[in-house]
Amino acid sequence: MALADALIALGGSFLAAGIIARLGGRIGLPTIPLFMLAGIIFGPHTPGLALVKNPADLKVIATLGLIFLLFYLGVEFSLDSLVAGGGRLVLAGTVYILLNVGGGLAFGFVLGWGTREALVLAGVVGISSSAIVTKLLVDLGRLGNPESRLILGIIVVEDIFLALYLAVLQPVLSGADSFADAALSFGRAFAFLIALTALARWGTRLVDKLVTTKDDELLVVMFTGLAILTAGVAEELGVSDAIGAFMIGLILSSTRAAPRIRQLVHPLRDAFAALFFFAFGLAIEPGDMLSVAWPVAAAVVLTLVLNVAAGVLAARMNSFGAVQAVNISLTVLSRGEFALVLATMAVAAGLDGRLAPFIAGYVLVLALFGPLIASRSEWIARLLPGGRERAEAVSVGTKG
Repeated sequence: MALADALIALGGSFLAAGIIARLGGRIGLPTIPLFMLAGIIFGPHTPGLALVKNPADLKVIATLGLIFLLFYLGVEFSLDSLVAGGGRLVLAGTVYILLNVGGGLAFGFVLGWGTREALVLAGVVGISSSAIVTKLLVDLGRLGNPESRLILGIIVVEDIFLALYLAVLQPVLSGADSFADAALSFGRAFAFLIALTALARWGTRLVDKLVTTKDDELLVVMFTGLAILTAGVAEELGVSDAIGAFMIGLILSSTRAAPRIRQLVHPLRDAFAALFFFAFGLAIEPGDMLSVAWPVAAAVVLTLVLNVAAGVLAARMNSFGAVQAVNISLTVLSRGEFALVLATMAVAAGLDGRLAPFIAGYVLVLALFGPLIASRSEWIARLLPGGRERAEAVSVGTKG
């Protein structure tokens, strides 16, 4: 692609994603599915203007979006916040993961698309969107609600599971020819994670000296270099660039510069992540999503049932009532960035061609439906037996 064509395609992609997301934002829709929708609309598989004819042309920039997304999650993550939450938060998060990931794995085997595909679907169905959940709590004004601490605890436990899950999944998707090859691949991935964990535990002071500077410009250059370099080394070792970025973010979260990094990485995360979701939409053929409409519908219903069950159990473990249980269940319903990470890995591994359009359709439905139903959770709670009185009491308590 000529330089002028590349710049026009890149600028047009940013603008198209921004305009579609801005229009959807007027009716309260989250940006992630709208960025994907923009990619589908202006992609090569949809009639009309095709801003990018070959999705591979945006591969490097889209990968930067993935790197900054996972890096940001790592910087936001704090082991101290999990420890402070106590055993009940850990137990609630574990129950949520067991129910949803277990249900996703069973669903994958029922579909019969293959064992590796089922392992991918376990993560797709099992892990909620940290970005959408956090944004929902802020937008709905529920950060001060007593159950919101539990919701954030579930997200933290999911982030820990994410690191372990990706480390195990990468060797499986790489298609190792024998058990020895798989064991060697997992061994490299595990050793890399152990090395980064050790660096996070005992090398924070060294990393702190490397990145900490009063100059914001230099700080951005330093943490960007570390994020991309670590992601590249992780990819070379067969771990996945995503988990490498997450781990270096986790290490930097303990440095003195962490608060400034969280602030400075925001525009990088938002801009490049928009291109990641847009680029994923470019590769989707709308007709392919129609071909997996029934599996998507079944997965959405299954996810709703599993989330309600997990939300009720988590609420009871923490002595919450029905209103809080509904809030927990519906707030963590949305799926987003992590499912698309898995879709990207599945495409690279050459898995069943139905997997990518299935994930795209599933994420689109839940990323749109999740926030809409979560915003009406108190109204839904009123429909439960005795729910009107409890919802009014909770509303009064929150305002007070």
